Amino acid sequence: MLDFRLTVFYTVAKRLNFTKAAAELFVTQPAVTKHIQELESQFGTALFDRRGNQVSLTAAGSLLLRHAETIMATYRQLEFDMNALKGEPGGTLRLGASTTVAQYVIPPVLARFHEQSAEVSISLLNGNTQQIEQALLNNDIDLGLVEGRTHHSDIRYTSFVKDELVLVCRPDHPLAGRDEITLDELSTIPILLRERGSGSLEVVEHALRGAGLRLTDLTIEMQLGSTESIKSYLSNSRCMAFVSLFAVQNELQAGTFNVLDVHGLTIRRDFYSIQLQGMSEGLADTFMRFARQYYKRR
Repeated sequence: MLDFRLTVFYTVAKRLNFTKAAAELFVTQPAVTKHIQELESQFGTALFDRRGNQVSLTAAGSLLLRHAETIMATYRQLEFDMNALKGEPGGTLRLGASTTVAQYVIPPVLARFHEQSAEVSISLLNGNTQQIEQALLNNDIDLGLVEGRTHHSDIRYTSFVKDELVLVCRPDHPLAGRDEITLDELSTIPILLRERGSGSLEVVEHALRGAGLRLTDLTIEMQLGSTESIKSYLSNSRCMAFVSLFAVQNELQAGTFNVLDVHGLTIRRDFYSIQLQGMSEGLADTFMRFARQYYKRR
């Protein structure tokens, strides 16, 4: 129903690469070029500047992209509403999730949701919180699920599940037998942290400030780009790390990691769903209701 030429234009405009657009759309590059030329002929103006291997939008291309984003969002809503009218909810949902949510929180929800609504097509983009917010602002996704919030004025944040970050180490760590350590002891222990831009790092930093510590007061051994890399490093070192309880449930049950409390420091947070202000995607709202109910039942 949606003009395929507009889909081709939208894909090229978002990727700024004809080859990647062709691969994503499962068509040949000459076919992509043909569709773009037809649109340029229809509107009587160039939509892209092509200079060697560099592709950029012209002023007309930027204008068409803004309208294409609106049209495609309306089409997704139309598809959802028509299917819902028939009692067959379906459509396309473009999700984005920050690293911890994508790896540990949302996969079981996706599995259960697919059992109930197999006709819904879902894609999942993974990145840190800042990257997922930017993807939402760029209209690359319809709904984001993140572990931090930057209070961006164009984004609506809604809490959907609570989490706690705990200090973990190997069971043979010299302090592993303790139930609790002090803030002074914490500052002397080699610590692994997530990278800048991570929601996990942001919430750790905020909690430390509340306890009278700064990140620079810690003995930071390394900053890594994912919780999985931190867990793997931790398994081969005498470091400690603050990680989500969602991320270490299996390790705690197996006894391969121990949790240590830090006197005077508790790190709790909410995971948030994010949507653009003023936007309400029927399928996104349906999915979030399902996700909240899933974790309420657990």
